[in-house]
Amino acid sequence: MAITITQLAAEKIKGVFEANDMPDNACLRVGIKGGGCSGFSYTLDVSVEPADGDDVFDCEGVRLICDPKSYLYLNGTEVDYNDDLLKGGFVFNNPNAKVSCGCGASFSA
Repeated sequence: MAITITQLAAEKIKGVFEANDMPDNACLRVGIKGGGCSGFSYTLDVSVEPADGDDVFDCEGVRLICDPKSYLYLNGTEVDYNDDLLKGGFVFNNPNAKVSCGCGASFSA
């Protein structure tokens, strides 16, 4: 499987890259870190190039990268964007999450 991104989320990322004059080869790094109320928190960052060992996915015109440890928990995840006033922002639809917190920012597998 892969990590994917919806068209709406891709448009938001492309807008951020453009507004910040990111180079054409900029990548969206998707990952996890320990913490949050459910065990792991999702992370998004920008990288110019993938690191050795990163998984690389091209989706909706955005190059997504993920380190191998995070990929164990994010395989099959879709990154979406929600314009909702209260819960707006990037949303992770993760089929590996057994429990998620109420705001969706953390999970346990």
